[in-house]
Amino acid sequence: MEPGSRAAGERAGERSGPGEALLLGVRHHGPGSARAVRRALDAARPRTVLIEGPPEADELIPLAADENLRPPVALLAHAVDEPGRSAFWPMAAFSPEWVAIRWALEHGVPARFIDLPAAHTLAWQRETDEHPEPPGPPPGVGPGAGAGLRDDLRVDPLATLAEAAGHDDPERWWEDVVEHRGPGRRDPFAPFTAIEEAMTALRETYGAEGGERDALREAYMRLQLRAAQREFGDGAVAVVCGAWHVPALRRRTALTADRALLKGLPRTRTDLTWVPWTHRRLVRAGGYGAGIDSPGWYAHLFASPDRPVERWLTRVAGLLREEDRVVSPAHVIEAVRLAETLAALRGRPLPGLSETTDAVRAVLCEGSDVPLALIRDRLVVGDDMGEVPATAPAVPLQRDLDRLQRRLRLRPEAAERELELDLRKETDSERSRLLHRLRLLGVRWGEPAVSRGSTGTFRETWRLRWEPELSVRVAEAGVWGTTVPAAATARAEADAVAARGLAEVTGLAERCLLAGLPDALPTVMQVLADRAALDTDVGHLAQALPALVRSLRYGDVRGTDTGALAGVAAGLAERIFVGLPPACAALDADAADEMRRHVDAVHGAVGLLEEAVGPERGTGLHTRPHARLRDGWRAVLRVLSGRDSVAAVVRGRAARLLLDGGEVERDDAALLMGLALSRGTPPAEAAAWIEGFVGDGADGGLLLVHDERLLGLVDGWLTGVSAEAFTDVLPLLRRTFSAYETGVRRSLGELVRRGPGERSSVLGADSGTAGFADDLDAGRADAVLPVVRLLLGLDGEQLNDTDTDTDDQLTTATT
Repeated sequence: MEPGSRAAGERAGERSGPGEALLLGVRHHGPGSARAVRRALDAARPRTVLIEGPPEADELIPLAADENLRPPVALLAHAVDEPGRSAFWPMAAFSPEWVAIRWALEHGVPARFIDLPAAHTLAWQRETDEHPEPPGPPPGVGPGAGAGLRDDLRVDPLATLAEAAGHDDPERWWEDVVEHRGPGRRDPFAPFTAIEEAMTALRETYGAEGGERDALREAYMRLQLRAAQREFGDGAVAVVCGAWHVPALRRRTALTADRALLKGLPRTRTDLTWVPWTHRRLVRAGGYGAGIDSPGWYAHLFASPDRPVERWLTRVAGLLREEDRVVSPAHVIEAVRLAETLAALRGRPLPGLSETTDAVRAVLCEGSDVPLALIRDRLVVGDDMGEVPATAPAVPLQRDLDRLQRRLRLRPEAAERELELDLRKETDSERSRLLHRLRLLGVRWGEPAVSRGSTGTFRETWRLRWEPELSVRVAEAGVWGTTVPAAATARAEADAVAARGLAEVTGLAERCLLAGLPDALPTVMQVLADRAALDTDVGHLAQALPALVRSLRYGDVRGTDTGALAGVAAGLAERIFVGLPPACAALDADAADEMRRHVDAVHGAVGLLEEAVGPERGTGLHTRPHARLRDGWRAVLRVLSGRDSVAAVVRGRAARLLLDGGEVERDDAALLMGLALSRGTPPAEAAAWIEGFVGDGADGGLLLVHDERLLGLVDGWLTGVSAEAFTDVLPLLRRTFSAYETGVRRSLGELVRRGPGERSSVLGADSGTAGFADDLDAGRADAVLPVVRLLLGLDGEQLNDTDTDTDDQLTTATT
């Protein structure tokens, strides 16, 4: 030991008293505390370092020497029999605990954790079940974590000390007296002596606030401290813990009393490992957060002991330049001067985050607060995410997931990003299957999003963000299997058996196809067939059919055999055809509206079923030609549109679907509308029929704009409604017509204003306005086909056998 270090150590021993350990009370996740801890350890040179944390993690401490273990990271403890019951101990590069671990490894000194074991913590959580977080929380977790001095105190120590010092902002006061001041140059132990005195005074006043949980933790820490002193000698032990606990560790208590306090605590088997953490997660005050507001700023203070303000404002300027804002070196110089001036005026030893933010707003942002949100998100908080080496303990499922992430080049990141996948490419297809399998397992790393580039089935868009809690979800999912495919298959089969409704099973079948789980499909399909055969609720059947039919389309792009689904889908559709008409009778308004949505869903599903199965394939139970299924649905629509007992909104929707499909002519549609809007029909029923017929957004409005007869019928009915009845039907009509676009509503208003004799001039039919004609102009429609095919992503290889039919459909659609 160097002479200077020996002398410092002797002074530390004198201050602590004979036979006493060096107690370093810290604020968890405080850069000033972290620097002070390193300086104190360098001066004292203890033979062992004890750190607040779960002792089961002692075996994981050597991994901190691995260059691939990069903070922020966290110790994860979970119950072996119940992986979802877990706790985290987060550490950043500026956490005093992490600095103590690194110092011990660098100097060859043993380091140990001395907090209450996770085995007790997790077992106690299961028994009490009082809080979502485990009792005896890790550093920085739980109420009061913003102070970092006390984990579960109802009275905030920082606020009390700041108030005593005449400050109204506890965080700002603590930064001034600790974080923004360097460690004592003449006496590295002075900051800890002052903090211990303050905590002693606080505990004398608020000591009873800790409760049983605090007493247990401190009793266990004292036992571990005594054991270390016996092993390494008096005065050779340094302890790094929350400052609130220092007076309790200093206090002389009977060994038997501490052991009696801990006797009989519940236990559970636990596993521990290192997992990546994020700066953004450190911000959260509850759950598994640390309760600090500015981890990015704290990391900068810790990494930049010299000229921190200049370096920080340079980073801010770089970020603003990346966002195409004009920021020059002169701006940075002026912002530094302003920040230092503000700190001097406010009596602060160093410009803090508030001063630098004010300077950035005034100089770099020209008084605007808009860029400050970006600066806070990217720099003050940040998306830094730690890394954990492959040698860290992990469940087999986590190992398999890590292997797949490396092979597919899907690196977990804390920042949210979009991932565009082309399922025609093998790598993208495997990525899609992995993300869907993880969703089946409850590991929601990615969420499907609407693709901005294409609406084709071969495109998928995902929003990815890795959260630390997903490590717990992976551990939980490990009970289903050791690999991602095996675990997802087992989970899907179990979910199918446990599903409560038919729609859940069909949705599960769809997810199995998306996830590429052919081994799970037999079980899911058997459950689906059984549920479909027993379920007599037409609404349930109608909810199940669309997902089932959508699944049939995945075989083309994903190479999945969906033949088994076709028979079930066709049988389901036939049962719907039989049961739908009677199910649409005697419904109230809410039930009728829900049934209208079911009719829309079945109509779309029948169309998709035709495309997915094709006209030459059988449809399952009776191997009927597919056109027969389509004809059966059209017959159901005719029954629904003409039966008086059917709810009016359903009758109107059925008539509209028949008109759109070319099954009825405009004259027949006008006749149906005329009957529905006759004088003998109650106004409320007539309004519901109108909603079903034209209440589908812009298309319904355009239909009225371009068909004078239909508009005249609606106009004539509405003008004939009595004042009393009009008040009743107005909300329904307003809901119907408010869904139209502004231009459509304006055109309808103009048509109604002109009256029946002059409406044609608005449409341009008499004046020969381009775009309107009595007959279809096939030549003009054909001219736009290449553009439409390009927009739909249809190429020649996909349409070799169906070019003619597709072109006919596109011609009709474009005209």
